[in-house]
Amino acid sequence: MVAPDPVDARLLAVLAESGRAAVHEIAQRLGMDPRECAMRLITLSGSGLPLLVGVECDPNGLRRALANAAAYGNYMGPPPSGSYAVHQSGPHHVSGPHQVPYAPQNPTSQPFPAQPQATWGPPQTAGWVRADQPQPRPVSRTGKIGSALEADSLEGAHLSIQLVEVVDPADFLFTAAGYKLAEGERSVVVHTEVTNTSQVPYTSLPDMYLVLVTKTGETVTKAPVSLSSRPAHKLGVQPGETAGGHSVFVLPENTEIIQVRWSVRPEVDLNTLVWTVED
Repeated sequence: MVAPDPVDARLLAVLAESGRAAVHEIAQRLGMDPRECAMRLITLSGSGLPLLVGVECDPNGLRRALANAAAYGNYMGPPPSGSYAVHQSGPHHVSGPHQVPYAPQNPTSQPFPAQPQATWGPPQTAGWVRADQPQPRPVSRTGKIGSALEADSLEGAHLSIQLVEVVDPADFLFTAAGYKLAEGERSVVVHTEVTNTSQVPYTSLPDMYLVLVTKTGETVTKAPVSLSSRPAHKLGVQPGETAGGHSVFVLPENTEIIQVRWSVRPEVDLNTLVWTVED
């Protein structure tokens, strides 16, 4: 078995202290996003370690909640995905893996009377607009250092994210915090501010999927360190609040960075934001 990386080692150490703990409690103790914490534990459970990541609920209460939501037409079903491993035990506890196929549910649809609508422009073009339908304002997903771009979280929170500063190189900040770079490495510090402009809480770590993009198209993920002079992001942003934080990256000293990229999930999607880094 390959030795775990430092973040995995910390996860396992915290879990080993109690032997049984909820994922969100472990994530809170380590200042991590609960989803990243769960994914890491699931990966570790499949690597031969004696642990199981599970879930626990009140079956009758859950069925009532789903029935009530469906009755009001509010239940849209879980996000589409493939099959994934669900490990059953207590609320994220230790035991053996169990595979459960995941079947996304379709939202219920209600018939409505068709009415003639005025349209303009040729069909299938930007000019094909229904007169009764408000048109969303265009949202920019790209910018430069200093720009504030908008995105929506998985929970529905509307966010304005500003790339405030990119310090490259930031070796003096890195070493001043007591860390040491290997030969041929350099550090970069990225300062971002996240404003929650909605009434929905944002519950994730704001820089969970913030990465640097190199000239060759590779991505550099943040290092599991924080600098005393440049505080890291804290978990979550409440409605109406603005939260700032600094993300630290370690990369080969000759690597050229051309973009900073932010996403709500590990993969790139329609909510992904990109800032161009110019020399």
